[in-house]
Amino acid sequence: MSPAELRQLCLAFPGAQETFPFGPRTSVFKVRGKMFALSQLDAESLRVSVKCEPELAESLRGAYPAVIPGYHLNKRHWNTVILDGSLSDGTVHDMIEDSYDLVVGA
Repeated sequence: MSPAELRQLCLAFPGAQETFPFGPRTSVFKVRGKMFALSQLDAESLRVSVKCEPELAESLRGAYPAVIPGYHLNKRHWNTVILDGSLSDGTVHDMIEDSYDLVVGA
């Protein structure tokens, strides 16, 4: 998944907006004023952080080496996904969609 594809995916959800509260390098994708994904789209190693239910977050970390505890985030509720090609685009989409759904449902 490319940075452009990641941005397009995050903005495809109803009401999603891209904001830059942490500076111009970090895209923060929000819905209803709450963050559901963030990424430094111009980073050498593309990653996206997503919200996750705590039990699922731990399960995903155990199942996929490319899923790690959320970088600079609450590690109980956030995972960082390294987009190195080891996960299918569909799996990444599902993780972002789950994050979006958690935020919309809150």
